[in-house]
Amino acid sequence: MSLRLYDTATRSVRDFVPLTPGQVGIYLCGLTVQSVPHIGHLRSAVNYDVLRRWLLHTNYEVTFVRNVTDVDDKILDKAHAQGRPFWSIAYANKLVLDANYRDLNVLPPTYEPLATAHIPEMHELITTLIERGRAYPAAGGNGDVYFDVPSYAEYGALSGQNPDDMRPPSDGGEPDKRDYRDFALWKGVKADEPADASWPSPWGRGRPGWHIECSAMARRYLGDEFDIHGGGVDLTFPHHENEIAQSHSAGLPFARYWVHHALLNLGEAKMSKSLGNVIDLDAVRAMGIREVEVRYYLATPHYRSRIDYSDDALREAATAYRRIEGFVQRAAEIVGPGRPKDVPPPFAAAMNDDLNTSAALAIVHDTIREGNTALTANDEAGIRGALTAVRAMLGVLGLDPLDEKWTGGATQSDLKPVVDALVKLALEQRAQARARKDWAAADSVRDQLKNAGIQVEDTPAGPRWTVGEH
Repeated sequence: MSLRLYDTATRSVRDFVPLTPGQVGIYLCGLTVQSVPHIGHLRSAVNYDVLRRWLLHTNYEVTFVRNVTDVDDKILDKAHAQGRPFWSIAYANKLVLDANYRDLNVLPPTYEPLATAHIPEMHELITTLIERGRAYPAAGGNGDVYFDVPSYAEYGALSGQNPDDMRPPSDGGEPDKRDYRDFALWKGVKADEPADASWPSPWGRGRPGWHIECSAMARRYLGDEFDIHGGGVDLTFPHHENEIAQSHSAGLPFARYWVHHALLNLGEAKMSKSLGNVIDLDAVRAMGIREVEVRYYLATPHYRSRIDYSDDALREAATAYRRIEGFVQRAAEIVGPGRPKDVPPPFAAAMNDDLNTSAALAIVHDTIREGNTALTANDEAGIRGALTAVRAMLGVLGLDPLDEKWTGGATQSDLKPVVDALVKLALEQRAQARARKDWAAADSVRDQLKNAGIQVEDTPAGPRWTVGEH
């Protein structure tokens, strides 16, 4: 079974057939860095990282482009409010974004273009649109350039919007537009904006509109036509609709598949910086949730399923991951870490079925149950088979507990003697407390170990510890 993906443009699950056999070009709309990212943004990163890892696992060569919008109305508003250069805000927030991606084991993109570094490519595309009669400089001569929406007959096809149903803004909109639905390709200098947030152009100094940057940068790194364009479902309209309109109007085939992920909601609304209802990675870490557990939480639901965030749901996901981790660690103690390679066919079938990570992780948990049975029976062949299968599946999802990313670069054999000695000391103190019937002290030692992620099990052969639930 080959990969099938839901294509927003056709509203159907389609067989994925790349433009060039064995190669895949992906463009993912990245963030506007007006503030630090929240975990809703990180869902996008994890979802498309899983897609990329699956393509790599199935022997595709992947070119993955994820842009950064580093000049924008929102960034300029923040710069004005804080009395800082816009580029200072953008750079500081991008550093946090990069760190969050690394913390969640998101592979770095092949290319990560900045909007401010691709002004010439945008000018070239805008010029083509004007020459083709699909765009026009504003009559007022203020430097604005607009895309002529009525000139593109298929406008609204991606999102299902009917242009005739779009109502004009109540404030009358921008008087220099020929049609209230037209959108900005280039924005002339405004009196209240900083001088360094503008660039020379054939139409006067200004800065790019939001939509033109993605069309220009996708073309620069992936060519006139490429395989997959990704982003959140909230970008379908107007952002992606406008990208299609301007790219097709310039004669570019553009994206062959449109893959959108659902949002992460807090209450009844999507998690949004503009709404102020956000939870970032630092806040989650303060709850005692590790980065690998956050990745598990974000990767478990199908990418097209909405996530309704709650602290309890996040903690439940963390507990589920610790059970996975516990099996991998116990099995590796007995048979060694193994050399995982192939994933079980049911797992592959789930991943090929529109990246059904929920079903894929069900296969992981089923395999762990088999592995735990093998552990109980001291069946080393069964343990080894389950461990290598589990690690292969988790590796595709970026969740292998023995991955150097999650072990801090140290192998299990490096850490085990140190941790074992420390836990053994604590267990000796617990045994001494139990011997003198100081149950409160014994329970205190056990509870402290539990808070550190160490689960103690009293067995006929003595206490046994594992990494387990808090």
